[in-house]
Amino acid sequence: MLKSLMLARAAEALEKEKVDRQNDKQNFMVEHVPEMSLSGVNLQKLMELCREMHTKSEQVDEERYDIEYKVLKSNKEIEDLNQKIFDLKGKFKRPQLKRVRMSADAMLRALLGSKHKVSMDLRANLKSVKKEDSDKEKHAEVGDWRKNIEAMSGMEGRKKRFDTANQ
Repeated sequence: MLKSLMLARAAEALEKEKVDRQNDKQNFMVEHVPEMSLSGVNLQKLMELCREMHTKSEQVDEERYDIEYKVLKSNKEIEDLNQKIFDLKGKFKRPQLKRVRMSADAMLRALLGSKHKVSMDLRANLKSVKKEDSDKEKHAEVGDWRKNIEAMSGMEGRKKRFDTANQ
């Protein structure tokens, strides 16, 4: 019930505001624009009247342009001051970053621009290894390791020190 009463009251206020605006427009037009009677006016006076209207419209356009420029300038100053306030407070809203899955080619195209057609073959720079060579090296290392266990581990030198210390 209360809500419907508030809405009805608000609707009445809006209607009244609309009527007030219309009356203000009419009052302004009556004050600033004199009524013209074109009956019995010769061509010369009509041309003068057109020139006057043209100069007045140019003046109004200039004023409108100046006011728009001042408004834009003040809006820019307000934005700059708001930014300074945020800087001084140290409160920054960091946007949440979304993960984007891109291939290497797409990433390079994004960085270098669409003019560069780059196809990146990641396997081209890899070293090729022959399977036979690696198997022979493993067998050779295994054979050397079994033959020279003491030399590889350094036990030969330790045994000599141990033996000389016991004597």
